[in-house]
Amino acid sequence: MLCPFCGHLESKVVNSRQSPRGDSIRRRRECLQCGHRFTTFEVIEKVPIVVIKRDGKREAFDRQKIAAGILRACEKRPVTLEQVERIVQFVEKQLYNSMEKEVSSLKIGEMVLRKLREVDEVAYVRFASVYRQFRDVTEFNHEVRVLLQENSPTS
Repeated sequence: MLCPFCGHLESKVVNSRQSPRGDSIRRRRECLQCGHRFTTFEVIEKVPIVVIKRDGKREAFDRQKIAAGILRACEKRPVTLEQVERIVQFVEKQLYNSMEKEVSSLKIGEMVLRKLREVDEVAYVRFASVYRQFRDVTEFNHEVRVLLQENSPTS
């Protein structure tokens, strides 16, 4: 690490701490030549992910869009912001861990649906109706029937 005071290339780490969010490490360093101390932050380099939309357009992954969609589906439902954040974090983690540089919006939507279904079935159906673009009440009714069958005591 280059000393910001004298330009020397060698320093020693005096103290390390994880950031409160856990997404970086703060390191306090001391230059081995001039003795000055300075702080550096170490973060994981994230490969940018491109989302391929239904119409073929490509755009940068935006976790805020996922959160906004989930929040709309959860409106007036007993779903906490913490639960929404956990779903968003799960999806984001899955995407970055997959090491894919491009991912379809359909894949992201399915990940959200799986997690949302565990949290609140009404929010799940709301999200599904927009995400799967139900064309009429019959498709909506079918989705609700599938949910009911999966939750019945005989299944």
